[in-house]
Amino acid sequence: MSPQEVAIHFKKGVVGVLLTDTIYGLVAKVSDKEAVDKLYWLKDRSNKPGTIIAYSFDQLVELGIKYRYLAPFKNYWPNPLSVIIPLSKRLDYLDLKKGSLAVRLPKDKRVQSILKLTGPLITTSANLPGEPFARNIKEAKNYFKDKVDFYIDDGDSKNNQPSTIVRMIDDEIDILRDGEFKFKS
Repeated sequence: MSPQEVAIHFKKGVVGVLLTDTIYGLVAKVSDKEAVDKLYWLKDRSNKPGTIIAYSFDQLVELGIKYRYLAPFKNYWPNPLSVIIPLSKRLDYLDLKKGSLAVRLPKDKRVQSILKLTGPLITTSANLPGEPFARNIKEAKNYFKDKVDFYIDDGDSKNNQPSTIVRMIDDEIDILRDGEFKFKS
């Protein structure tokens, strides 16, 4: 399916499942509060925000994320690296009022093409709490059945790992989850 065809799926209030740059994820448009709320309801999430994936720094800044939080990672992106950054109160529907969430600029060209058309998306792994993440559409459908508005099958992701998740503490990078991206020592 072309990026244009995928982008058409993102109408108001919809949540889908697609292969992100790492693993299959539930996805919704960041700019659509109704869809974001639905995504969190599907995952039974009340205190663990998803990850914003975007095409560029500009998309994140236009969303209201301060460039100064993104700048330390300029040389690491695009990559399967999710960085926890502070968000303004006007975006608290995205971070479940925690004040921060992860953002990522994917390296995958297909995902970049989709994000260029849709704008930033929020994603979380396609699974239920405590269950393994879906490695293919069949597994995702077993979790979500007809509660999801669309599924896009891009094959098996069995060799993929989730993104690495980090945050900055002072001037040091703190690795919260070791994943697909590896820092060179």
